Amino acid sequence: MASSRSRNASPSGTSVTSRVPQDEDSILGNSLSARNIEAFGRKVTTTAGHLIGPLADPAASNHYQNAMTNLHKEMRRPGLQRRVFSFAQSSPSEIVRAKLSTAEIQYRALTYLPDELLANIPEDENTFSLFQGFQATVPEDRPDSKKGHRKHSSRGRKLIGENGSSDAETPPSLSKLKKRRNGFNHDLEMLSIRKNMASAEIREIDNKIANLNSMRRIVFDRLAEFEQEEVLLEHDVSALDNDIEDMEEDLDKVAELEQPSPTLIPDAGSDSGLADSQAMNASFMSESIYEKLPSPKTKRHRAPRRKSMPILHEHYEPGSNLRELPAHNDMITALDFDAPFGTLVTAALDDTVRVWDLNAGRCMGLLEGHHASVRCLQVEDNLVATGSMDASIRLWDLSRAEYSPQDRRSNAGEENEEEDDGLGFENPDDLPPPPPASSMQDCPLFTLEAHVDEVTALHLRGNTLVSGSADKTLRQWDLEKGRCVQTLDVLWAAAQASATLNSNDGQWRQTGRVPDASADFVGALQCFDAALACGTADGMVRLWDLRSGQVHRSLVGHTGPVTCLQFDDVHLVTGSLDRSIRIWDLRTGSIHDAFAFDNPITSMQFDVRRIVAAAGEDVVKVYDKTDGRHWDCGAGANAEVEGSTSPAIVERVAIKDGYLVEGRKDGVVGIWTA
Repeated sequence: MASSRSRNASPSGTSVTSRVPQDEDSILGNSLSARNIEAFGRKVTTTAGHLIGPLADPAASNHYQNAMTNLHKEMRRPGLQRRVFSFAQSSPSEIVRAKLSTAEIQYRALTYLPDELLANIPEDENTFSLFQGFQATVPEDRPDSKKGHRKHSSRGRKLIGENGSSDAETPPSLSKLKKRRNGFNHDLEMLSIRKNMASAEIREIDNKIANLNSMRRIVFDRLAEFEQEEVLLEHDVSALDNDIEDMEEDLDKVAELEQPSPTLIPDAGSDSGLADSQAMNASFMSESIYEKLPSPKTKRHRAPRRKSMPILHEHYEPGSNLRELPAHNDMITALDFDAPFGTLVTAALDDTVRVWDLNAGRCMGLLEGHHASVRCLQVEDNLVATGSMDASIRLWDLSRAEYSPQDRRSNAGEENEEEDDGLGFENPDDLPPPPPASSMQDCPLFTLEAHVDEVTALHLRGNTLVSGSADKTLRQWDLEKGRCVQTLDVLWAAAQASATLNSNDGQWRQTGRVPDASADFVGALQCFDAALACGTADGMVRLWDLRSGQVHRSLVGHTGPVTCLQFDDVHLVTGSLDRSIRIWDLRTGSIHDAFAFDNPITSMQFDVRRIVAAAGEDVVKVYDKTDGRHWDCGAGANAEVEGSTSPAIVERVAIKDGYLVEGRKDGVVGIWTA
């Protein structure tokens, strides 16, 4: 009690609290004055005096000594020392982290916004506040509708009663009308806010679409660069393969030269043998060494072939023009290619067959050997089969071509020929340089000669080739042996089928139209294993069994010569001069679908998704099988938009994986994305 009394009393015997004014509780809330500072100093002095105490007072001295002793005892504890030491070594961030909870730290980390992000905040041009927008989006509970329902129900009940009140029939009061007007005005205001919000969302979506389109263009350009690098790497790999083959041949020849040559041992009793031996030694070069010299023949380099599948064309807009090639000087009669951006082979009435590099857009060479124009051809990997009006079929191996589109670029540093390179030209009027005359001299394999009239259709699959000719026969060829293994007479087979089935479905029939002299007797054919589909000038599509050589089924429907056909596992698609394309179900032999056009169909082909056809117009007719949409693709469709001159009529089409190639009457080849 004495100690507490001494703490509460000042040295002068008066109380501290009695000397402090009543209004000092608000010191922290007001500005500090000299009086407040003086009072605070007296409080600190009094507290320190009572804690330490005067030296004359033994009680105060003992109290200080006891407090310091207890403090030293606490400080000697190991746990406390470790905590103090760790606290001294802790950084300010760790101290703050220890004081804050995990949830608060996560909240602060998630809600932190850097200055860069805050600087890019778009300017808000909306005339409405955020609260108004939130209020407009909240559905309102309109009491008018409920009142209306109650009014109708009460009105019905009042009509039943005898003495109903007339309050409902009285006109509404002025306050009610003003209340309804205010409600309508509020609704108009909310609708205006909603309209503004919808407009802002549309603008935001447009900005996102624009940003996405710009990002798509960047990624698209990056994909194009990747494919170009891929082509260059494949060319480098092909060049290294050629160098390895050349080095292996050189090593083999050096090994042959290092082998010891057999020496001639003359007979001891023969003078003539000794004279011959001396003449041999005196000669300039021995016969054995001369025979071992390598022949000065040129080294054969294989043309680079695409190993990877390009996918750039899949990301173009449908109907985009990739390239146009001035291929020939006359009408295109046949064309085919192996893969998108691969190798294209075209034939025309100018009696030339040209090989094209679709990636570089330049001619690789000419396939020379036929004595007339080529009417049909097919490209299968490196193998090319061509059927001509000279009644012969020739096979070519494009892997033996000596021409590479990158040769000039690789040797540009030596002969400075990069300026004449056609790969990097930007002016569309500039034409690529002509190919070397000897680029395709090693490509011919062999010639198949058995038809007596022009070859109008052929199909190559594996080691089997089937050809159709104007001599009214179909021939099956074995490419391993290089000879004809079966001949099918179309008229005889049709008569046999008619006699066997006792019907008129298989016999030769007239189409009801005036015979077209330009129509081919065998317009198109395709084979798969032992199955053969053939379309002829009588409008019939006959399905043959190559094992028996008989007609298995005849499909009747076209009224004009069949010019093109193609089948898959389920359907057979045919095109005819009767201006129609028909899709047949191979399981039942019935027509699955049919499309009519304004002009005769001269060429048709399909892939997994699309059917493309040349229908006597300056555009290619495209039918999308997935969504059933018909649309036009080609130079004619763009000419209508741009107002330029109309291009030539499309005669031949080919499509693979959405990569479309079309050949026109003026000899131009167009490449498109479908």
